[in-house]
Amino acid sequence: MSEREETGTGSLFAAPGMPEQERMVEAILFASSEPVTVADLNARMPHGCDAAAALLLLRDRYRGRGVQVVRVGEAWAMRTAPDLGFLMQKETVELRKLSRAAIETLAIAAYHQPVTRAEIEEIRGVSVSRGTIDQLLELEWIRIGRRRMTPGRPVTFVVTQTFLDHFGLESARDLPGLKELRAAGLLENRPPPEAADDNRPDEDTQGGLFDDTPQQEDET
Repeated sequence: MSEREETGTGSLFAAPGMPEQERMVEAILFASSEPVTVADLNARMPHGCDAAAALLLLRDRYRGRGVQVVRVGEAWAMRTAPDLGFLMQKETVELRKLSRAAIETLAIAAYHQPVTRAEIEEIRGVSVSRGTIDQLLELEWIRIGRRRMTPGRPVTFVVTQTFLDHFGLESARDLPGLKELRAAGLLENRPPPEAADDNRPDEDTQGGLFDDTPQQEDET
């Protein structure tokens, strides 16, 4: 009996060494336009590879370099080092500006997720227009979460991995504190609405979503 027969077929499919696994992970992350999960890496790599271990070694290898291996939610990506971001400013073009209503809605979703539309309206003190929610969904900064087990079973909203990636966050826990957010003018302390929901001001009557002029609700 030959040595190959004695050892079985396992030797024919032995996983490559860890240096080669690092190269594979590096190639996948470099070519991917989206963050990649460990499960996806393992699915692409040869049987027996340990993508998680290769990722950690690769992250250490890139530490201090111009490009770093970073975790984004449950996935991994290659990103420019934060201190070198100024080099990319010439390539960044701001196509449109979110209204204050959209910024506040996004902030509430991030800090109170999972949150329903009614809860967003209660915190802001005004009705949330359908356009605001639709725009944030279109940007893929929020997504629909699980329905609440309450009468009517309303849907909830949570921030997405795209949101975390855009703002360079590993998770929602890395968001600045509420005090910092209010100091930056992104959140306001609004008194709870005294009138019924039907009497609340409606965003749709207070300017377009991308209107650069201050909206009426923000002047109070």
